[in-house]
Amino acid sequence: MSDVSGTAPDDSTPQGMKVLAADEFSVTDAVGGVRGLLESVAPGLVFVVLFVITEDLRTTLIGSIAISVVAVLARVVQRAPVTPALSGLLGVGIGVLWAWRSGDAEDYFALGLWTNAIYSVGLLLSILVRWPVVGVVVEGLRSGFIEQLASDAKNDDASAATPDQAPTAGESGTDTARAGADDAEGATARSPGAFARWARWRHDRSLMRRYQAATWLWVGMFVLRLAVQVPLYVTGTVGWLGTARLVMGIPLFALTLWVTWLLVRRDRSPERAAASLPQDEA
Repeated sequence: MSDVSGTAPDDSTPQGMKVLAADEFSVTDAVGGVRGLLESVAPGLVFVVLFVITEDLRTTLIGSIAISVVAVLARVVQRAPVTPALSGLLGVGIGVLWAWRSGDAEDYFALGLWTNAIYSVGLLLSILVRWPVVGVVVEGLRSGFIEQLASDAKNDDASAATPDQAPTAGESGTDTARAGADDAEGATARSPGAFARWARWRHDRSLMRRYQAATWLWVGMFVLRLAVQVPLYVTGTVGWLGTARLVMGIPLFALTLWVTWLLVRRDRSPERAAASLPQDEA
């Protein structure tokens, strides 16, 4: 792991899952910088500390949601991207709502348990159908296919919002319709070609083995969280459950991301890198 500095990454720095396609791994970038780390950890930490001290659910929930609201407001005031803080606020808000309605403090963590279960099942299915999620994400980032899809969707929306122009005097309606059909046909022809080029990694046995192993690693992380936290949830051991959530949250995520990066990073050797390409590209 190369970068453990305390500075927050800039907008051009790959963060989160995007670090898997980077040449160097940065712990700080992987967790969204120091600010991202604090915004992720603070609500859960405040919840655990307040509940252990006061054993009052109302005070604990108010403290937890207040920290998330402050994080959003701080980004708004500083004109920083608010999406990370808003997503955190949404998750905390759902947890607070569930715990408030049930009256059980452990329900604050119920959403996280369901999320881990859904992710583990989805990842497992991706392995079984030979579309390992790690491969889809990494190859999509490396090839720019994901960005291209987003760009195409944006352009399509812009085109749909633009009113059709009436044909000019020298242009018949038939010609206009034919041109539109040709454009649509060309777009249809380009899309499968781009998809086929992107999906060629699935025919590389070495890459598939690495991507499947990396996806299994993530399945293991989510299952491990469930194995530890579900018994604590069932028994209502709130203090230990919150502690387990903190320890198995960002730290375990960063460790899993790092090991994944080691598994899927590109070989710097020109000979081996060329050998790993499909035959028509080598």
